Amino acid sequence: MHHTGSCHCGAVKFEVDTTIDRLLECNCSICRRKGHLLAFAPASAFTLLQGEEALSDYQFNKKVIHHRFCKTCGVGTFGQAKAPNGQEMVAINVRCLDNFDVKALPVDQYDGASL
Repeated sequence: MHHTGSCHCGAVKFEVDTTIDRLLECNCSICRRKGHLLAFAPASAFTLLQGEEALSDYQFNKKVIHHRFCKTCGVGTFGQAKAPNGQEMVAINVRCLDNFDVKALPVDQYDGASL
């Protein structure tokens, strides 16, 4: 499926072509505080349409995940990292997707706080 999304102010816009049938809620220190609900897609399925210059990057702990967020409004739209198999992946904050019903999908809990 084709999905579009953006940050709050609209400076960052993206699209992703992937089927989203489950969501992930992580309890790590950043996801818990920001309230992200995540879906994952290969980096090849993700396109940043606008706003590369508006994005900032935050890394913590092992510094393997790039938490990307808009410098203007502060919204974290997506993250970038490698999957355990080495594939480049994008973690989409589905709360930033246009016309996406987060209540319609099951949410898996991930214990990122223990890593």
